[in-house]
Amino acid sequence: MKLQSLLLVLCIVVCGSDGLNVKTKNDFTATPPMGWLQWERYRCILDCETYPEDCIRDSLFMRQGKRLHDDGYAAAGYVHVNIDDCWSEMERDANGTLIADKKRFPNGLKSLADYMHNLGLKLGIYTDMGTKTCAGYPAAIFHMQKDTQTFADWGIDMIKLDGCNSCTDLFKAGHEAFKFYINQTGREMLYSCEWPSYLPESKPKPYEDIAKVCNTWRNGADVQDSWSSVMNIINYNGDHQDEMIPYIKPGSFLDPDMLLIGDYSLSEDQSKTQFAIWSILAAPLMISANLETMKDWQKAILLNEEIIAVDQDSLGKMGRRVYKNSNQQTWVKPLADGGMAVAIMSTREDIPVFMSVDFKLLNITGSWNARDLYALKDLGSYEGSFKAMVNPSGVVMVKLTKASRVISADFV
Repeated sequence: MKLQSLLLVLCIVVCGSDGLNVKTKNDFTATPPMGWLQWERYRCILDCETYPEDCIRDSLFMRQGKRLHDDGYAAAGYVHVNIDDCWSEMERDANGTLIADKKRFPNGLKSLADYMHNLGLKLGIYTDMGTKTCAGYPAAIFHMQKDTQTFADWGIDMIKLDGCNSCTDLFKAGHEAFKFYINQTGREMLYSCEWPSYLPESKPKPYEDIAKVCNTWRNGADVQDSWSSVMNIINYNGDHQDEMIPYIKPGSFLDPDMLLIGDYSLSEDQSKTQFAIWSILAAPLMISANLETMKDWQKAILLNEEIIAVDQDSLGKMGRRVYKNSNQQTWVKPLADGGMAVAIMSTREDIPVFMSVDFKLLNITGSWNARDLYALKDLGSYEGSFKAMVNPSGVVMVKLTKASRVISADFV
């Protein structure tokens, strides 16, 4: 009750009687962010003696940032290097200011941000709107103004606000207050929310309110390094797509969580499937893997310019699942040039089979040219349907284009 009362006082002071002005700035995210994020691969590894290459410290982020720069990732759009939980001291300083862990970040985060900026990259940070972060570190409640200004002073470019140790009844007011204080700093800092992922599934989630405040927003459980976890996320977003699609646009994107490509569990086909569906969703493309050990085929997937272009398409629309049975899912995304990206995904686990998509499902008529976005080759013209051989847990992704087209308004 004390927490609730104090946050309400905060909101009254900031909002007055008319509510927060959260729209004036920070709606600059025209396309989903791309980059590298610590959490799935490195979690909260703090033992730097036992795990010197994997522990959460400045050299980890510098090494991964260097690989983004040197290996072509940054040139392809992967410019964010994001710190997650476990970066700070366990207590604030005497002035109530957050401090980076003095042993693991001896030069502070301003120095780390400068390093990234000199490489043409951007540095992201993590905090939480509760009393503690998920790992028990100092969080933002009662410190929103100070923390957002501290992050701005450090040169931070993106802030992830988690929702542990907080009250979901206060999420709307709390997230709006945090956005207000981001805007007050005068620095453009992308605002990544976990808001909907903490809300119960028993009632509709307030996506309209969320989209007004957050540049990206997680809506489900954390991805784990397994194919079943990826499938759960794909199925969840397909099942709930109609609730979200109206609110996904430039400036506000669904975040289905990190890419597992380069980690331990996904096969090449499964990696292609995750990358294809994430691009259809207009999702942030955040790698969570060791870029220093990336295999050639993993790097080729992550640097596929034509699929990145689908994700970064200027319409900013989330695609939708238009077909599902026990063996197949078909996902479609409208594109700014009048074409559409189509992902035919196999949920079989045994053999490759031919799978087709009926153009009626796409609300298109006539002849359409197909280009295979993984094979990087034109496949010719198709009328009425498209068919391809799809590997188990794999995907065939094509772009369909036609000069003269008819696309139903019901699709978009």
